[in-house]
Amino acid sequence: MPANEIIVGLDIGTTKVCVVIGALNENGQLEILGVGTTPSRGLRRGVVINIEATIHSILSAVEAAEMMSGREVHEVFTGISGGHIEGINSRGVVAVTGRGREITRNDIDRVIDAAKAIVIPMDREVLHVIPQEFVVDDQGNIRNPFGMIGVRLEAEVHIITGAVTSAQNIVKCVNRAGFKAADIVLEPLASARAVLTKDEKELGALLIDLGGGTTDVLVYIEGAPYHTSILSIGGDQVTNDISIMLKTPLDAAEKIKREAGCCYLPLIQEDEMVHVPVVGGRPPKQIKRKSVVDIIQPRMTEMLTMVRDQVKDNNYMKLLAGGVVLTGGGSLLPGTAELASEIFNLPARVGYPVKLGGLIEEYYSPIYATGIGLVLFGASKTEHEHLDTSSSDRIFNNVWERMRNWLKEFF
Repeated sequence: MPANEIIVGLDIGTTKVCVVIGALNENGQLEILGVGTTPSRGLRRGVVINIEATIHSILSAVEAAEMMSGREVHEVFTGISGGHIEGINSRGVVAVTGRGREITRNDIDRVIDAAKAIVIPMDREVLHVIPQEFVVDDQGNIRNPFGMIGVRLEAEVHIITGAVTSAQNIVKCVNRAGFKAADIVLEPLASARAVLTKDEKELGALLIDLGGGTTDVLVYIEGAPYHTSILSIGGDQVTNDISIMLKTPLDAAEKIKREAGCCYLPLIQEDEMVHVPVVGGRPPKQIKRKSVVDIIQPRMTEMLTMVRDQVKDNNYMKLLAGGVVLTGGGSLLPGTAELASEIFNLPARVGYPVKLGGLIEEYYSPIYATGIGLVLFGASKTEHEHLDTSSSDRIFNNVWERMRNWLKEFF
């Protein structure tokens, strides 16, 4: 990828829209040049419900990032989330046809095509096809079989599908805002690229991205994703609980959550007090901080328990030697890692994005993990396009595939 060519990540979330602008410096290292955020007004639980409001939020965030970076945005890598996302594991088998039974890129393409030949409803499309492992004549755990000798080639892949209309609405918003959608990337995949280490992926790790409207779940085993799901519940539900139980406006409840919130009772002191604004012009009241924790902890426990039950039902719990990594705005709530460690009975940590050149300390936060991950994804994809990489790498980075036909209607 040429130096100074910018890569832009656009994270359209339920509570905020975040734009991250990156570029390679003269030494070939990725730097973050600008970050822009604005409140999100047009989404509910990760899905666009108001196109005009979403366009306005995108424009505001892009403008802020452009001002900070001094660069002009034309093309973006945008994320997608929402309860409509589903992950499926599939297997394909082909006979090796290369001369001397040497596996060629054509053989790899054919076995991937065979693995993704699954029946899905007409209203859904394939977003990602990610190879997990290849098997050559019963020899498994092969990452790249190119050039090997064999008769039978198998591939195990993770296929991520989403609702066609949800992706179309995101693309429509991006295009009507005046930008080109270079690719759509599943948001937890982008977050994983920013916060998970290679060792965690290899050992087996559970990524939980706690957003405002959704909780994104991604299980990595032996370096590849095996389970993907999006729960339509997030940090906004915690704010609503505080608002209802304390009879305080939503904006005040959000402030209480950010400034005095905690989701693990042993971390707070018994005598701590919190000011609670009330409606109707009456003076604020004081309550014990423990009362706030008593509201937050049950809801966070419910959310994390839902994730645990999903992972247990799919028999992945024993494969998570790398532990649990929490990211997203919800992970900043004090006690989140401690509560997760107790619920999953595994080591847990808050995942901060990898430090890049130019990324000032203010933006080194789980809140920006998805946006930074989208830039990393875009840099990797652009680099693979400039270099003639192996077929398996091209497959990993070739998002949409069948979706490109309808994308042309908007470009």
